[in-house]
Amino acid sequence: REHPEEIPQPAPRRIFQVRQSITGLPLYFQGYLSVRHSKCQEFRVYWTELRGTMLFLYDDKKAPTYSQKLDISTLASATNVYPDENGSGQFILMLSNEEVELKANDCECGKEWKGFILTVTKLSVPPDESLLPGQLTRMHEVLEKEKKRRIILNNCSSASLNRKSPPSSILTTMPACFYAVSWQEAKEMLEKNPSCGNLILRPSSDSKNYAITIRHELDAPRLKHYKVMSTGTSYIVELERPVTLPSLQDVIDYFVTQTRGKLKPFVRQT
Repeated sequence: REHPEEIPQPAPRRIFQVRQSITGLPLYFQGYLSVRHSKCQEFRVYWTELRGTMLFLYDDKKAPTYSQKLDISTLASATNVYPDENGSGQFILMLSNEEVELKANDCECGKEWKGFILTVTKLSVPPDESLLPGQLTRMHEVLEKEKKRRIILNNCSSASLNRKSPPSSILTTMPACFYAVSWQEAKEMLEKNPSCGNLILRPSSDSKNYAITIRHELDAPRLKHYKVMSTGTSYIVELERPVTLPSLQDVIDYFVTQTRGKLKPFVRQT
């Protein structure tokens, strides 16, 4: 079998804390997965974490930083889990921009991975009769956590939760320059893609609030970070004189207007 260990053990607490800080996303499921992108010929084994609607791939189980991440939020569909010649459980994720093949230790493990992936991307637990009661219970728990995470992320009041309206009417859109990245990743994005803009909105390290990372040119390029506190009904930008604004888009607009357009929201060019 391709996987180094039969039963995945949880990462030590210190490594978990570092990963939590870097990703800024809650951990839902983890274990070894073999991954093959559509452009690659060979599978590669990673210690894999499902956080939010992202798969973080680590070269080593104890590595504090991931080597790749896979955004599965655009999942269109997933194939049935089928055994390969070695008995591993294999299935394919159909994403908007590529197909990714995943291979777990066996078919049961593959079905569990697929179940958690469908739960967070489709916001419903899949009706798979082969899933065990304990697995289904954990998927329902993850489903509730993911629903709450998205509502907090989109700044919905608790009153909105009580209204029985579909998720699309509850969730508001985030500014185009919002990316679920760490400050290190934001720094790299701004440095490598100056033509896309110089202002990124991202989750703060505590996962409850937000931060703005900017890169501006004076005598030399400089990076600055500003904390944006969420009060539930408004946002406070931590400046020498704190500024309170009603929405995250207003926060972005504030930075743009205050700098007379020198700061531009970072939007990837397609």
